[in-house]
Amino acid sequence: MDEYIASAKAHWAPRFTANGVPAVDFERVTKDLQSWDEWCSAFSKGAELYEEMGADALAKKHYKSAGAHYSTAAAFYHFAKFVFVRHYEEMKVAHMNAVRCRNIAIKYIEFPGERVEIPFEGAKMVGILRKPHGKGPFPIVILVPGLDSTKEEFLPTENLFLERGMAILSIDGPGQGEAEYELPIRADWEVPGRAIVDYLETRSDVDPEKIAVWGVSLGGYYAPRFASGDSRIKACVSLCGPYNLGKIWDQLPDLTRETYTVRSFSKNQEEAQKHALNLTNEGRFDLIKCPTLIVAGKVDRLFPWQDAVKVHEATKSVSELLLLERGNHGCANVPNEHRYFTADWMAEKLGLSANL
Repeated sequence: MDEYIASAKAHWAPRFTANGVPAVDFERVTKDLQSWDEWCSAFSKGAELYEEMGADALAKKHYKSAGAHYSTAAAFYHFAKFVFVRHYEEMKVAHMNAVRCRNIAIKYIEFPGERVEIPFEGAKMVGILRKPHGKGPFPIVILVPGLDSTKEEFLPTENLFLERGMAILSIDGPGQGEAEYELPIRADWEVPGRAIVDYLETRSDVDPEKIAVWGVSLGGYYAPRFASGDSRIKACVSLCGPYNLGKIWDQLPDLTRETYTVRSFSKNQEEAQKHALNLTNEGRFDLIKCPTLIVAGKVDRLFPWQDAVKVHEATKSVSELLLLERGNHGCANVPNEHRYFTADWMAEKLGLSANL
């Protein structure tokens, strides 16, 4: 096993199984891998089994099963591509397969969804919007990915918000998912964020007075940055975000640095690190006025948990800190210790306490 496979498993294995890849399949797919070059094709092959089961279920009009199988296939394809930037075209094929499978799945899962496209700077940001049962307008939570996550990864998190009466919009912003090929990573996430909220305000099924944002990993930086520049955000969750990405550059895994270099459209890692130094909310914390929940894990091997403490100290008048002793990056190894708490916290902040 080469160092890149070992690194991917060490840093992200619980994340795969917490976000849609069955544990037994993860072990089956990864146990014989010897080279990082095999990663994308191995996970894509794993996806094909679930895609075939999904197609069979659709043919038999077993729609709930079809939704489940296509959702699993989408998760497999997503993790085939998530940091596979060394083989760009192969990565993109897997990515488009993830998008295709999720677009099929959202028609048949509980709380069906729709694909939305938001024009932005000559390109577009693509999202999945899902609504709870009943009649709107609904409070809505914008789910913001990180460096290597996309909207195709968020199904389990989405469902917890939906079950509590909140709509969700999982969105690929600049440098993420479907936007990563045309729009680079950017620090000023209040700018794309503003375009997202502007779009939501055009919808009659969304309550414009109850819009919130949740972000994970690098999205844990984007979410408070978003909130700092748009007063229409009424609540914010930052899950395992950095305080200043550039200052911890040297301790990041090689795969993470490579992926950031590609998705920031940098020429090399030196240029990428300089770019990453801009990803900080220093000087903007006083602009965050909405209730903010900061979640971090004390065994995070990517972003130090002390960063979360620093963010909390800088926003103490509006923020709460949930620091988990056993939590890794994204706290994916202890999902039950934060996901339910976060969903309940968000529902309360958006005025849904009576529905819990």
